[in-house]
Amino acid sequence: MSERPSSSNDRPRWLTSAELETWHAFTLMLYKLPTALEAQLQQDARLSLVEYYVLAGLSDQLEHRMRMSELAVLANSELSRLSHLISRLEKRGFVRREPDPANGRYTHAILTDAGYAHLVEAAPAHVARVRELVYDALDPAELHGLRTAAEKIVRRIDHTGQVPCPPGGRGVENQPQRDARQAAATQGPDA
Repeated sequence: MSERPSSSNDRPRWLTSAELETWHAFTLMLYKLPTALEAQLQQDARLSLVEYYVLAGLSDQLEHRMRMSELAVLANSELSRLSHLISRLEKRGFVRREPDPANGRYTHAILTDAGYAHLVEAAPAHVARVRELVYDALDPAELHGLRTAAEKIVRRIDHTGQVPCPPGGRGVENQPQRDARQAAATQGPDA
């Protein structure tokens, strides 16, 4: 990532009081909403939010299958992290992997009948929780504004060319946090 050279005219564009209040409310929602949704999914379906999202993503595909690399993009996850998640779902019988019949260099994740049945069973309570926390809290104009704002922010993130963070993943971190994360990653999942 290239950085702009600093000059004496470069000054931080600090947030105004109103912008700071908006930012605090927004970031609080970013932290609390996934936690609330995950709690419901864990309690009712023993699924994490990203596991549910992966199963739902597969269910939307023709033949309920998708290349792992494409699924990683959909799940906003690194391929290695997604591979661990798929392994957990395989152990539960919800997905299986097989080589891509068109190109054996790729692997498909495939939603099994058991995975689809589990998703169908989990969906009503999840949708009810989403409706309770988001849709019932906002009027139609606010929902339209939320969608518009979310789309604009995602386009801006995509336009920067930077790789987005995985769900529940890394945001802004300092060097000690980054070092600790990298050390944990090299020790493996069982360390």
